[in-house]
Amino acid sequence: MSIVSANRHRDLPDEPGVYLFHDERGKVIYVGKAISIKKRVASHFSNPSTRAGRDLLPMIDRIEALVLQTESEALIVEQNFIKQYQPRFNIRLRDDKSYPYIAISLDEDFPRVYFTRERHRRDRAYFGPFSSAKRVRSTLEVLGKVFLFRTCDGPQPGRRSGSPCLDYYIKRCEAPCVGYVSKQDYRAGIDGVIAFLSGRYKEIEQRLEFEMNQAAAEQRYEDAARERNRLQAVRRLLERQRVSVEQGGTFDAIAVALADGEANAQVLQVRDGVLSDRQSFYLDNAAEADPGDVTEAFIIQYYASAMMIPPLVVVEPGTANIGPLAQALAERRGSRVEVREPERGDKRRILELAQRNSRLALDQEKLRSERRRQQRTEALDRLQQALGLDTLPLRIECYDISTLMGTNTVASMVVFEGAAPKKSDYRRFRVRTVGDAAVATAASERAAAGETNGGAHNGDYGPDDFASMEEILGRRMAQFEKQEDLSPHDKEYDPSFAALPNLIVIDGGKGQLAAGLRALQGFIDRGVRVISLAKRIEEVFMPGRAEPLVLPHDTPELQLLQRLRDEAHRFAITHHRQRRDRAMTTSILDGLPGVGQARKRALLTHFGSPDAVLEASREELEAVPGISGKLARELHRELHKTGV
Repeated sequence: MSIVSANRHRDLPDEPGVYLFHDERGKVIYVGKAISIKKRVASHFSNPSTRAGRDLLPMIDRIEALVLQTESEALIVEQNFIKQYQPRFNIRLRDDKSYPYIAISLDEDFPRVYFTRERHRRDRAYFGPFSSAKRVRSTLEVLGKVFLFRTCDGPQPGRRSGSPCLDYYIKRCEAPCVGYVSKQDYRAGIDGVIAFLSGRYKEIEQRLEFEMNQAAAEQRYEDAARERNRLQAVRRLLERQRVSVEQGGTFDAIAVALADGEANAQVLQVRDGVLSDRQSFYLDNAAEADPGDVTEAFIIQYYASAMMIPPLVVVEPGTANIGPLAQALAERRGSRVEVREPERGDKRRILELAQRNSRLALDQEKLRSERRRQQRTEALDRLQQALGLDTLPLRIECYDISTLMGTNTVASMVVFEGAAPKKSDYRRFRVRTVGDAAVATAASERAAAGETNGGAHNGDYGPDDFASMEEILGRRMAQFEKQEDLSPHDKEYDPSFAALPNLIVIDGGKGQLAAGLRALQGFIDRGVRVISLAKRIEEVFMPGRAEPLVLPHDTPELQLLQRLRDEAHRFAITHHRQRRDRAMTTSILDGLPGVGQARKRALLTHFGSPDAVLEASREELEAVPGISGKLARELHRELHKTGV
């Protein structure tokens, strides 16, 4: 891999591959691919009039290039880098980790079919991604009626009672937990689920119809009625989606619509002549790439996670690099894939339907975004008026303390910019030891404020709550002053701590506000307003005002403060639980020199418990696999030195 500075881009190789643009801090801001890296990078610098040129070029500090064999290989490597680095100027699927899938646990004797948002298990079959969780659950409900798979959790079916659950009695499961169905017959139903999700609808209809007719011919009328009901359920599901495709066939039609740095991609999936599903995905297009490049990027990202690639993908005219796209998809599918721009007929009609849906989806998203923007603006305007602020509170920070009986005390800092969460600026704090003087001060302030003592979070403040809040806000103030002396290029520079908030919200009452005012005097001198929001009746305490401000509950300004407080509470309590869980699972073995997780497991496996390890002699420690004689002597000496 070759690396050059931005002004030496002409030294890049004249070969196919992938290139990465880095900014001054070393962050990857763009990943591209090309038949000729040298010529493609030069085209960026020769056309600075585009948005990508105006915004991207001044940020480039150095260029990294990776030479590859073919353009199709470059397509795949490019998307892997995009997924790894999440560059700002690349076309990316939004929230690609949260799309739902249908999973089948093929590693179990009686596999489950279930909804999931993860697909990391190699021994399980996944179908998706889907864009609608509601549609996935609806499909699972129909499949459960037809193929009667179990819904109980765990690798083994059934309950401790040893009797079938309600699903068996309402004909939703064949009760493998009590042996009412063999593994072979149950697996035949799972094979039907796989065939259905793979788009082999005609095969499913023909099989169910055959089983119905066979049961009727053998005068097993109850079985025939059950197969008839299953067949009708499948046909009802398919009739809602069936389209008139004269030649039938299996293919995907993909269309994109672009507007203002955003894009929507529609995937219409046709399986055996049936429009089986419509998927809608939103993409970030900060560089405002043209539709052909967006389509190419979407196809690679979508089929990188899709479990089934059809033999034909229908795309709009102008899609970039159709040949390399087809080759890359074929390598992933294991057989030939055709990427085609249809000119007439049914496939053209399905593509036009996808185009209309993509434009409609993007227009609806723009309307929703505009409505949300207006609501946020209204909330900020009304909050400014309610609190008497000189400026609009564009950046608001909120702080909360989380503890349980004074242990594992932590704090959170959440940030809203433009009335929306800015999660990259969230910060967590571990509250350090608070001295006796601070405890006494906290107790006197609590008494003066008329607040009761308690040991839990969320309204009952422990003995160190005020002092903890003062400590955290003092550290926030100190971090701001430290950042003023740093350059944005310094490793210790933190943009969140360097930002000056317009408003600081403290979760608590008068006592918390008093502690915050002491710690944040430097911010107050700079014009930052500090308030606190107390629970129960949602009182807003402000400095210099004896009585709290009570805002109506249905107003956007109070709802904004509540969202801030609730988000700070969620972020703090999540951190607290993580620390508490780690503390509960810590043992004396964690502090021993030379003992990592592998040797800790070896010791516990050999002796059975931490107590047995502590009681072991030096000779017994030497007998543990993976523990050398020298380490055993050091462990024995360390354990006895601590007096255990």
